Amino acid sequence: MNFAVIMAGGQGERLWPLSTRKRPKQFLNLLGKRTMLQETVERIAPLIPIENTIVVVAEQYAPLVLRQLPSLPAKNIVAEPMARGTAPCVGVAALWLSRLDPEGTMVVLPADHVITNNVRFLQCLREAIAAASTGDCLITLGIAPDHPATGYGYIRAVKEPTASNGAMKVEEFTEKPDQGTATRFLCQGDYFWNSGMFVWRVDTILYEIKLHMPKLYEGLQVIRGHLGAVDGQAVLNQVYHDQTAISIDYGVMEKSERVQMIPTGNIGWSDVGDWAALERVLSKDECGNSIRASHLGIDTQDSIIVSEEGKLIATLGVSNLVIVDTGKALLVMDKSRSQEVKRIVQMQKKEDRCGQ
Repeated sequence: MNFAVIMAGGQGERLWPLSTRKRPKQFLNLLGKRTMLQETVERIAPLIPIENTIVVVAEQYAPLVLRQLPSLPAKNIVAEPMARGTAPCVGVAALWLSRLDPEGTMVVLPADHVITNNVRFLQCLREAIAAASTGDCLITLGIAPDHPATGYGYIRAVKEPTASNGAMKVEEFTEKPDQGTATRFLCQGDYFWNSGMFVWRVDTILYEIKLHMPKLYEGLQVIRGHLGAVDGQAVLNQVYHDQTAISIDYGVMEKSERVQMIPTGNIGWSDVGDWAALERVLSKDECGNSIRASHLGIDTQDSIIVSEEGKLIATLGVSNLVIVDTGKALLVMDKSRSQEVKRIVQMQKKEDRCGQ
């Protein structure tokens, strides 16, 4: 049996002030009428039905998931008590699915990605499911880079002569590189962006967690005995409290000897991780501006201008700016510093804690 696990716990802090703690980016309709979560679930519907889809989300957003996905069974929502990275998220999801089919295949997807070529994407998933269903490998999907991005992790993968399933052996993971290293990776040709999308069998990932993350595995065994019980959420809360925040990439993928990658080709992928990334999937006017606002511009070029309140935004003689007005907050910044928005969010959190 095939399952989908949608990870909907991110905060999307680099898309502030549109994305906030109360309503992170996965619950926003940044590009159309549907939210990113709704788009993610609809994208995989031809391959995996809604009843075989589970959503792992922070506890406070569970009601929002039900409102946005009314056809999702309520029991298919796994509520995380606190953020602990993607490793506990994947582990709990695998544990949950092991009750239904321990040899089932898990397609693990973030809820906040954009994919415009869905036909090719579903083809990749079918290839990945076929490869992973043997139980011999952990599959990650790799994106061929088209610019030297420093905001993504990279995977170096090579084609093995004996491979018949299209998968490539992963040789190396690299965290977000500097500009020079990213440029070298782009030129070298055997490096791919780490998409954060995975496919593996339920029992395979649980075994790999046991092998490489014994503390997490021990916690999962505690949870196992309380799944569906009255005290199940309380036990989950305690186990999460005792875990260190860690990604599945660092906890398992970078250590396992069984990781393979399937290159996606051109699926029109973006993780929409910051304003510069969002701009690449937004339409532009003749001056290179992405406008989602009532706007009057003179000599305005290569800028992102967004207003949720219908307020007129006028610009004169500016370029390479991000201007975002939500009514509650106004952001004005140089577009080249999109990765740094998180600093403002951290400053805001600090002021909130200080009562300012």
